[in-house]
Amino acid sequence: MLADYTPVANVATSHIAKARAFYEGVLGLKVTAEVGEGAVVVYSAGSGSLLLYVSQFAGTNKATSVGFQLPLEAFDGEVANLRAAGVSFVTFDAPGLTWNDDVAVSAGGSGKAAWFKDPDGNTIGLTGGEMG
Repeated sequence: MLADYTPVANVATSHIAKARAFYEGVLGLKVTAEVGEGAVVVYSAGSGSLLLYVSQFAGTNKATSVGFQLPLEAFDGEVANLRAAGVSFVTFDAPGLTWNDDVAVSAGGSGKAAWFKDPDGNTIGLTGGEMG
């Protein structure tokens, strides 16, 4: 069954060089493979991977394209690192979310989440702890 395998996040870009600068330079992802003279780039991330590819539909997804699950104790540090690298976080109206400095905090404080955009407008999410 598919539950036995690690999923791969697929993220579309309209400009591979600009996207690579973001995913490698800002997010710190490491290239594990390139296909088609750089038209497709695969990064390792934790036990999974992220596949970046050129598409005319880049940035058209209105929902979160890829999410990273962090330990709660690492969450604030990663948010601070991203802010220092120039990342701006986005908020939105959602029932049950309390926002503190562009970070969603669960009612009991046992979880946090934040979202930001890549250069194409794809939404990337971070979750730390339990948001449920």
